[in-house]
Amino acid sequence: MTTSAIRKPHLDSLAIGLLVLCCAFWGFQQILIKSTVGEIPPLWQASLRMGGATVLLWLWCQARGVSLFTRDNTLKGGLLAGLLFAAEFAFIYIGLQYTSASRLTVFLYTSPFVVALLLPRVVPSETLRRMQWIGLVIAFAAVAIAFSEGFLHSSPVAGQWRGDAMGLAAGIFWGLTTLTIRSTRLSDASAEKTLFYQVGVTALVMPLLSLALGETWSLDYSVQAWTSLGLQTAVGAFASYLTWMWLLRHYPATQMASFTFLTPVFALVFGVALLGEPLTLQLALALVGVAVGIVLVNRR
Repeated sequence: MTTSAIRKPHLDSLAIGLLVLCCAFWGFQQILIKSTVGEIPPLWQASLRMGGATVLLWLWCQARGVSLFTRDNTLKGGLLAGLLFAAEFAFIYIGLQYTSASRLTVFLYTSPFVVALLLPRVVPSETLRRMQWIGLVIAFAAVAIAFSEGFLHSSPVAGQWRGDAMGLAAGIFWGLTTLTIRSTRLSDASAEKTLFYQVGVTALVMPLLSLALGETWSLDYSVQAWTSLGLQTAVGAFASYLTWMWLLRHYPATQMASFTFLTPVFALVFGVALLGEPLTLQLALALVGVAVGIVLVNRR
């Protein structure tokens, strides 16, 4: 389906509900990745995840009669989005070898600012008003507060600046992926095809990076590791990303981007609920700050 979608000027209750669900799972997914990274090397884990998501997406399209290979002038934009998507994940996984997860998270979530700054230049309807910019800054500041202890007081490691730079680069690539989807022929493509470009290209790139970094490949993992990887693949890389692509096709990307600040906060909440991590004042302030920021960005 390549006809223009009806784009709504504001997020409605359906969009808000889907966004909260996606961000909640992405936060939980960070717990899943943390629980398996000691058993499955990170880039090999990403390779299996994206490869599995590509297969699931192809089966979904076959069952629903969605065409993935019809010529519709989306190839250039699709390949660019796929390469940007792959670069984002590569910088995240490699960056974590040089810096702490707290520091990388703060730099990664500069992505909504990339979207808010660049997208209105090609899609004027995505321009944010002053109060919406204030909301975006408040939400980002809340995330920074939530991770402030790990960010400011983490022990310096060799090459930490490289990891910080990679986290920032990942955030920029994330924003540029959204920009590409909204400003090319992909904006009229089906959600399935848009996602197929991204997971398909990443499934080809990640194994090459894994080999280049000398990771050991295996399929002999524990049931817990395979369960975690299955959830990351079926719910994370397939269902939730497909939902995100559908939302991008129907709702303002700049308003959607503000909801992504919920993801790292959800990760901390799940850490408290599932891993027994302490409930800190920073986390409470972050929950309030992100909520206030989202409300301001999405006020009519």
